[in-house]
Amino acid sequence: MSNKVTIIGAGSVGSTIAYTMVVDGIASEIVLVDINENKALGEAMDIVQGVPFCSPCSIYAGSYEDAKDSDVVILTSGVARKPGQSRLELAQTNVNITKSIIPQIVKYAPNAIYIIVSNPIDILTYQFHKTSGIPANHIIGSGTTLDTSRLRTGLAETFNISQQNVHAYVFGEHGDSSFVPWSLANVSSIPIDQYIACLPEDRRPVVDYAAIEEYARKSGGKIIANKGATFYAIAISVCHICKCLFSGIDTNLTVSTMMNGEYGISDVCLSTLSVVGRDGVESKLNVPLTDEEIAKLRHSADCLKDVIKNLDF
Repeated sequence: MSNKVTIIGAGSVGSTIAYTMVVDGIASEIVLVDINENKALGEAMDIVQGVPFCSPCSIYAGSYEDAKDSDVVILTSGVARKPGQSRLELAQTNVNITKSIIPQIVKYAPNAIYIIVSNPIDILTYQFHKTSGIPANHIIGSGTTLDTSRLRTGLAETFNISQQNVHAYVFGEHGDSSFVPWSLANVSSIPIDQYIACLPEDRRPVVDYAAIEEYARKSGGKIIANKGATFYAIAISVCHICKCLFSGIDTNLTVSTMMNGEYGISDVCLSTLSVVGRDGVESKLNVPLTDEEIAKLRHSADCLKDVIKNLDF
């Protein structure tokens, strides 16, 4: 099956997504589009020269017009977050950039599924809903998919267990108001508190839930402070979303979608569990949350709405 992906933005995130797709054999055709055409050309050339050792794939630098017949369009363009800067502080700058991109890309790829990766993800996902004309189920913010991966990494290290045995999620904004619904967290299908009790006494870790949650929430800022940018883990996360889209097998993911009354929240995009399949967001899961968790989700929604009301889309 032909899987065509257009990636808008050939910076560190966009090019690493393209590289990871080639290595994993996710796409058969990849188009890199960037305002800096030479950058896109160089990245495509560098990646394509490794294809003989991977699954066959055509990867090249192109224009918006080359996005025609794309199955998936991934938006990574925009100004990167600086050390000490919150994602929401980027809002109007990246909204303006996205405003110029939307009509150009939608013209040539009206039937594609759009994955929004640029920050602030939830704000730009909302912008796509309000201005692009793309069907709601075809608009996916990568949301807290990355945060969820970071959370599972922290828990796996705490319990010294395979990451694949850990099932826990980050809900809300991809940012400072995100939170972990601990009522859903488990290791090997055993609720975390019970799992700890199952372990031999000499293997029971002291679990600081607040510290693990902070680890998931603040990792991006720490990585930026240390190396200037984050791109490996987000690239793997986005490629995982694409694999779920292309597999045809529905998968539950914490992606950012438009809220339409779930948990009493409307007219804002943030992450809860959604069913993602071949046609994008197939449905949402109204998972049982505690009253405290619902209050945290509503707080996250309010934080995003406070920013949205001051933006010009």
